[in-house]
Amino acid sequence: MSERVVLAAGQTAPDFNLLDQSGTTVSLSEFRGQRVILFVYPAAMTPGCTTEACDFRDSLAPLQAAGYQVLGVSPDAPEKQQRFAERDGLTYPLLSDPDHQLLQAYGAYGEKSMYGKTTVGVIRSTFVIDENGTIEHALYNVKATGHVARVRKLLGV
Repeated sequence: MSERVVLAAGQTAPDFNLLDQSGTTVSLSEFRGQRVILFVYPAAMTPGCTTEACDFRDSLAPLQAAGYQVLGVSPDAPEKQQRFAERDGLTYPLLSDPDHQLLQAYGAYGEKSMYGKTTVGVIRSTFVIDENGTIEHALYNVKATGHVARVRKLLGV
């Protein structure tokens, strides 16, 4: 496996073109002029990912009022993302990255340790991207529970 990329504040966020839960192509460049919170989760409809996604849903109004667009991304197919959005009332785009292109470009796919075993998979991460497409914060190996509250505190929202 190739060396994992790790993004840091000040770097240009890699652009992407991915399908969302409704089959619409979404690219980072279409959000120029807006701030973006891009959160990466391993699998739709699993307990931790549901907690994190619902926390973003519950914080959406204050985040949007502060100028942030929330985007979620996982390797799940658009159809599964659609079921996840419908089941949990998620009203922001859930992007499908089955080939791990975005995940690898953002350093959110690679070796991780789970229960003492090293595996390869999605690394739960969150990226805050400014109006010009520059990384403001790159948060890797985050915990699902309480993460959104920490992001809001970091951003003063």
